[in-house]
Amino acid sequence: MGHLSTHVLDTAHGCPAAGMKVTLLRVADDGRTQPVKTVTLNQDGRNDGGALLDTAAMAVGRWRLVFEVAGYFRARGVALSDPPFIDQVQLDFGIADAAGHYHVPLLVSPYSYSTYRGS
Repeated sequence: MGHLSTHVLDTAHGCPAAGMKVTLLRVADDGRTQPVKTVTLNQDGRNDGGALLDTAAMAVGRWRLVFEVAGYFRARGVALSDPPFIDQVQLDFGIADAAGHYHVPLLVSPYSYSTYRGS
């Protein structure tokens, strides 16, 4: 029963990144991308619809999550440089087991970010 999920925490304000836009793309062997889904994170910093990919949509291969960091912080009233230090965070990752659970959390501020494979 594989699925893909994400969770974003705003480390500058110490809260979930409610309202951040996130796009999931499939990355082909030649590097071209195909958009799969765009979501806006809820008050908990997660997708309201649950998994970004459910069991039926999970597939082995290369994937990319694009987090709209600057847009999120601007909407919170944070004054950012032009251009911002971090505009988008693009995380490329692989799914090796379509039956596995892949959780991709992001900890982010206007000047740094961290990620890992969560549980």
